Amino acid sequence: MKNIIKYTFLIALLAVSNIGTSQEVTELKLPQSNKIIIKLMFRNGSVSDPAGKEGITYTTANTLVRGGTDKLTSKQIQELIYPMAASYSALVDKEVTTFTFAVHRDFLQKFYPVLKGLVLTPSFAEEDFSRVKSNQQNYVDQVIRASSDEDYSKFALEHLLFRGTAYQHMVAGNRATVQGISLEDVRQYYKNQFTLSNLSIGIAGNYPAEFLEQLKKDLQRLPAGKPNTTAAVVPAKPEGINVQIISKTDALGSAIFAGFPMPVTRKNDEFAALMVANSFLGEHRKSYGQLYDKIRTIRSMNYGDYSYIEWYEAGGSNMLPVPGVPRRSNYFSLWIRPVQTGEGLRSQYVELRSIPIGHAHFALRLAVREVDNLIKKGMTKKDFELTRDFLRSYNKLYTQTPERQLGFLMDSKFYGRKDYIKEMDALLAKLTVDDVNRAIRKYWQVENMHVAIVTDDSEAQPLADALLNNTPSPMSYSNLVKAGLPKEVVAEDNEIAKYELKISNVRIVDNQETFK
Repeated sequence: MKNIIKYTFLIALLAVSNIGTSQEVTELKLPQSNKIIIKLMFRNGSVSDPAGKEGITYTTANTLVRGGTDKLTSKQIQELIYPMAASYSALVDKEVTTFTFAVHRDFLQKFYPVLKGLVLTPSFAEEDFSRVKSNQQNYVDQVIRASSDEDYSKFALEHLLFRGTAYQHMVAGNRATVQGISLEDVRQYYKNQFTLSNLSIGIAGNYPAEFLEQLKKDLQRLPAGKPNTTAAVVPAKPEGINVQIISKTDALGSAIFAGFPMPVTRKNDEFAALMVANSFLGEHRKSYGQLYDKIRTIRSMNYGDYSYIEWYEAGGSNMLPVPGVPRRSNYFSLWIRPVQTGEGLRSQYVELRSIPIGHAHFALRLAVREVDNLIKKGMTKKDFELTRDFLRSYNKLYTQTPERQLGFLMDSKFYGRKDYIKEMDALLAKLTVDDVNRAIRKYWQVENMHVAIVTDDSEAQPLADALLNNTPSPMSYSNLVKAGLPKEVVAEDNEIAKYELKISNVRIVDNQETFK
């Protein structure tokens, strides 16, 4: 209750203004806060990357924040702000790039020249650019293929979902295009794309009114040109279940992401109904979703299993959604964390030495079947009310800090809303179980989707054959676990093993050939 009162109080202090300029400004006045947050959001994300220069928005934003100004080098800036405990960063997504600055109120005037210099007169020094580009190149060449098969399969799914559109490539670009980005490209891209006309300002905390006026006045010095804009992306609908298996050496498991386009975003009121259905099916990093319960809790197949109705930034590290990633094009997805390969199971259990594949086929069948059951049977009134009550509390946790509050308010405007968190709460309050079940039937299906699986090269071909031939995939338990299984689990396993996935295509791709 205390948090709710605090939240209500803070929102009551919210004001939105446009003071003397055409710039959009979001203000969050927090008289009790000693921290000031400034966000500069440019309507310019990776969708604006020119063909052949995919990744340049990321390069430009990161060279800016990891470089210097016309007066200070990057090292001098870090030495200057260290005693202030100030910080700044850039977040680049498909549609927007957001620079966030945070400083104690006592150091605002001393910190401000750094902010102003980075944004208005960035040095774009060769050494800063080379460092950023080298890290970016290493990421698209090696890190994404080696460090996390879960992120790898997630980006591979987006590559399938948005093929042929400006959403297809990773925000960081790809191997060939990053190589082709020059420092002069970055300088020109900054002038053409990070302009006054696509800027939104956000500020939170106990800041002086005259500071905001100065900030707005100074930002008028940004380039005045109108950047290239991209029409909303409309992904093609998959036909049947299209599977891409990414084969790599020494993969420890099979990481799976599956999904299909969905024409609903936070802009639509029906999003609230889908929030309830999604939370019931697979709330992110929570143990009470149906997917988590059936795949991890009951069968101990992996670390966790979730579903999503929008992009979730850095799901492996973030327990709550982060602001700054609003998108016009959306999709539903399933995240099945790595399950064991056949090779792994065969090496651990004598009784499983004859199995042809690991758990990926069974896990995919189980997850899709759960979605199918939800479409056909719907939520019960009891489950609906319990899930909705949870969400009405949980959503308020999204805005635990001034930075988060401000970020979600700015995202709200992207979707044509004033306050997404508050408005969703009001929509949730009015929902009925029939509303939710109607939205599930309207927007979810299991016949047409893309599936990306990153797995070991020993598993790729046997798994592809099993998927294409719709081969039954009985769950492979050790004898010890099998002996203790409840009858209802055995019965359900038998049904899952034969559940038909409408596979239309399976393609095996070597991991060095992905993202082309």
